[in-house]
Amino acid sequence: MTNLPRNDYPRPQFVRGSWVSLNGAWEFAFDDSRAGRKEKWHLGGTALSGQIQVPFTFESKLSGIGEPGFHDTVWYRRAFDVPEDWSGKRVLLHFGAVDYLASVWVNGELVATHEGGHTPFSADITEALQSEGDNVLVVRAEDFSLNLSLPRGKQFWQPKSRGIFYTRTTGIWQSVWMEAVEETHLAKVRMTPNIDKGELEIHACVNGLSKDDSLALKVEVSFKGTPVTEDVYGLKAQEEVRTVLLQHYNGFRRCHLWSPETPNLYDVKFTLTKNGQIVDEVTSYFGMRKISVENGRLMLNNRFYYMRLVLDQGYFPDGNLTPPSDDAIKKDVELMKEMGFNGARKHQKLEDPRYHYWCDKLGLLVWSEAANAYQYSFEYVRRFTKEWQESIDRDYNHPCIVAWVPLNESWGVWDIKENEYQQQHALAMYHLTRSLDKSRLVVSNDGWEHMRTDLLTIHDYEASQEVLEERYRTAESSIHSLKPHTKLSFAAGMQYEGQPILVSEFGGISFKKSEWEGWGYSGAENDEDFLAKLKAVVDPMLTSPVIQGFCYTQLTDVEQEINGLVTYDRTPKVPLEQIRSIVAGKIAPKSI
Repeated sequence: MTNLPRNDYPRPQFVRGSWVSLNGAWEFAFDDSRAGRKEKWHLGGTALSGQIQVPFTFESKLSGIGEPGFHDTVWYRRAFDVPEDWSGKRVLLHFGAVDYLASVWVNGELVATHEGGHTPFSADITEALQSEGDNVLVVRAEDFSLNLSLPRGKQFWQPKSRGIFYTRTTGIWQSVWMEAVEETHLAKVRMTPNIDKGELEIHACVNGLSKDDSLALKVEVSFKGTPVTEDVYGLKAQEEVRTVLLQHYNGFRRCHLWSPETPNLYDVKFTLTKNGQIVDEVTSYFGMRKISVENGRLMLNNRFYYMRLVLDQGYFPDGNLTPPSDDAIKKDVELMKEMGFNGARKHQKLEDPRYHYWCDKLGLLVWSEAANAYQYSFEYVRRFTKEWQESIDRDYNHPCIVAWVPLNESWGVWDIKENEYQQQHALAMYHLTRSLDKSRLVVSNDGWEHMRTDLLTIHDYEASQEVLEERYRTAESSIHSLKPHTKLSFAAGMQYEGQPILVSEFGGISFKKSEWEGWGYSGAENDEDFLAKLKAVVDPMLTSPVIQGFCYTQLTDVEQEINGLVTYDRTPKVPLEQIRSIVAGKIAPKSI
C-alpha cells in the first residue's frame, strides 16, 4: 500500500491489523444529465469514462482532474480483491467522508446509503461478495451546490471563490478502506478520563452478541511500554460500562497528565474473547486530561490555562479539503507549535482523524467546529443534528479536543436575535452536545449572539492597539464591545453569568509575499510592518485583566485570503521565532 495516496491508517483511535486501503485510481464520471441510474451504472457492468485519484475530489489538482465547476452527481467504480486469509470473516467497508449524499453498491447490490458530507459510514459487505472473480465497487455521490440550508462550511455556492468562501468539495474526500472482523467484534469503545480519581471509564459496544455467548473483554493499559493496569470482565449486554483505576502511589492516585506542554498518552489494548477464544483485538490510546471552568476561570488539569489559539481552515492548494499527505497534516501541527500557539480552532470543517491524531501526539488543543449551513430550515435542523451527533461520536476519544462549537457567527440562524425557532435550535445544540459529552466545554454560537454557553467568545477585527486595550479593560466593556457592529454578545435575553471571556477571532492581517492577489481584515506593507501590527493586536489580549485566551486569524493564506501567518503552500511570511516571540513571548497573560 506504500504507493497509494493517503495510505496512513484512517482510524488511529481504533486500530486493527487486518485492513486494506482502497485509495488510488478509480474509474470516474460526471453525471450532469443524471443518466446513471436509468442506465444502471450501479450494477457495475458499465465502465466509466474517466479516472480519479481517491480520496481527492475532482475539484482538486491531486485528483488528476482539477475541474472546479458544478457537477453535482458523480460516479466512481473500481474492482477489488478480498485477501485470501479473510475467508470466513466478515468484511467491513469504510468511507471516511463523502460529500454529500452517498449510495454504495458491491457487485450490483446496494450495501449502504449515507447523508452528511463530513462524517464516516460503514457497511458489512460480506453477503455481497463473490467467491470467484473480481468484486466491483460502485459509488454514486450527489451534492447540492446551490442549497444554502446544507451543512457546507466554507464551500461556496457561486462558480468562483470569493470573500471568505472557497472551492466546493463533491464526492469522496477521505479514505476508503476495508477490514476483516469475526462475527462477534467490538463496534466501538468510548473512553472518558477522570484525573481527579485517576480512573478511566470504558464504554464498550459489541456487534454480533447472542444470548448463549460467553464474552469477556480484557483491557491492558501501558505507558511508554510499561504496563500500568490490566482488567478482564464479562460482557452480558451489547453495551457495557466499566471503570479502571490507573495507578496507586502511597495512597494517592497519580497519573501522567496530557497537555500541550506534556502530551502524555497511554496505550491501551482491547481483547475480546468468545467462549474462551479470541475474536477481536483492537489497539488505541487515551490522554488523562480535564478541561473545566472553575469560578469563572478556564482550567486545564485543574490549573488556570491561557489559550493561545490560531484559526485553521484546513484547506490545501493541491487537495482542497483533503490534506495531500499525513506529513502535511503533521507539518501544520508543528508549524502552530513552533509559532507559540498551544491550540487551534478548526474552522467550519470536521477535520480528518489523522489531524486529531497528530494534535494528540504532539500536543495541541483543538476546538472542533461544525461545518455550518447558511440558511435555516426544518430540513437543515434534521440534517445538521444528525451530522453533529456523528461528529461527536467519531472524535470523542481524542484528548486534544477540549471544546465543541456547533455554530459560528449565527450562520444559518441569522435571525436568532428575534426568531424563537433559531434561538431554540442554538439552545438545543448546546444541551444535545452536553448530553453526549460531559467532559468538554461547549460554545453555542461562537463570536456573538450566544444562547447557553460555557465560554463567552468574541470576534473582533479592530486593528488599533489603544482601542483594543480600552475595550478589553473590564468584563463589562468586553461584553458590550460588539454594539458598534449591531451584534450583541447574547441573544434572547440571555445574560452573562461569569463565563471565561476569549477573543476567538481577531487579527486577520493581510500580508502579500508573492504575486498572489487577495484580501485581509487589515494590511501590512513589509516584514517590519507586519510584525508591528501583529504585536499591536496580540499584546492587548495578553495584558487584558479579563481575557483568558485568543484565537488569531489565521494559520495560512487560503485561495483569495492572504491573512495567513504562512502562505497557502505553508511558507512562513516572517521567521517563525519572531511570531513566537509575540504570541508566547515576554508578556505574560494577566487574566485572573
